[in-house]
Amino acid sequence: MNRAQPLVLGIESSCDETGVGVVRGTTLLANTVSSSMDEHVRFGGVIPEIASRAHLDAFVPTLEQALADAGARLADVDAIAVTSGPGLAGALMVGVCAAKALAVATGKPLYAINHLVAHVGVGLLDDRTTGKTQELPSNLGALLVSGGHTEILRINSITSDVELLGSTIDDAAGEAYDKVARILGLGYPGGPAIDKVARNGNPKAIRFPRGLSQPKYMGTADEPGPHRYDWSFSGLKTAVARCVEQFEARGEEIPVADIAAAFQEAVVDVISSKAVLACREHGIKDVLLGGGVAANSRLRELTGQRCASAGIRLHVPPLDLCTDNGAMVAALGAQLVMAGVEPSGIGFAPDSSLPVTSVSLQA
Repeated sequence: MNRAQPLVLGIESSCDETGVGVVRGTTLLANTVSSSMDEHVRFGGVIPEIASRAHLDAFVPTLEQALADAGARLADVDAIAVTSGPGLAGALMVGVCAAKALAVATGKPLYAINHLVAHVGVGLLDDRTTGKTQELPSNLGALLVSGGHTEILRINSITSDVELLGSTIDDAAGEAYDKVARILGLGYPGGPAIDKVARNGNPKAIRFPRGLSQPKYMGTADEPGPHRYDWSFSGLKTAVARCVEQFEARGEEIPVADIAAAFQEAVVDVISSKAVLACREHGIKDVLLGGGVAANSRLRELTGQRCASAGIRLHVPPLDLCTDNGAMVAALGAQLVMAGVEPSGIGFAPDSSLPVTSVSLQA
């Protein structure tokens, strides 16, 4: 195996995207994604059984396209990496079983990796415009915002030491966007729809709650409260529903743009403020923003402003690498290979609730 510049095949199937990526060391060679999003639109959210069946249909064509794009064969690959969790159990199983089959058939070592840490791994890929090799700063923070996760992490070592500082205790931010979009009749996925409509609304027209921001939850730096760096969005979703009901009860037209803008402001306000607070109190000077909701224009804008004011450098990967993809899996797999971490073998099982502190699994 080439441990200096390993050629790694990455497989991602944690939700509704079938992703296969190919990385050599820190150079991205291919990133092919097949999404089943259109099949979930009429349900207003991801249906696990539909997602799993879509992964089965899409895997082989996606694999073949990724290898073709990379100009590589399976025989050329040094190692295979696959998302083993967290995610939808059935969807994970498809990717894991495919990766195990490839590992057995080719004799290649297999690495079972954490989906969330992989979102940080893309920060190590070479810059596609300049070709420069990227390095993760020491004591890096990572703000991951997606349909399934909202977390702030401290990355002491991307291959062995990841610390969870705060997370959502109920709905993830992206999940809240989808639910509120349904309430407002904006369709699925909710993130892009609300982001677009909110540009024509007044974010100050309605004051929606910022969950877990009260003193009893926040505490102080010396005596932190129980949820100082945590988020909650379920109450916000309910507040939007009650607001819409009140307009309907009065027979008034629902100000969709204003509600969307006010909702979005509540989400990005509390996410950015708590993330910056966690970074400041843990001496973190660099933070990477990842996950599908990183595409949200207001989240990037406000997080950037607050990071700049606090002397924190914000790093945002290209948007196609923020959402779920195989390249991020391959990137983290390559880091594990280069660090000399032993492969997982084929005895592991996918774990839908894999904690972020487990970077990779062992059999």
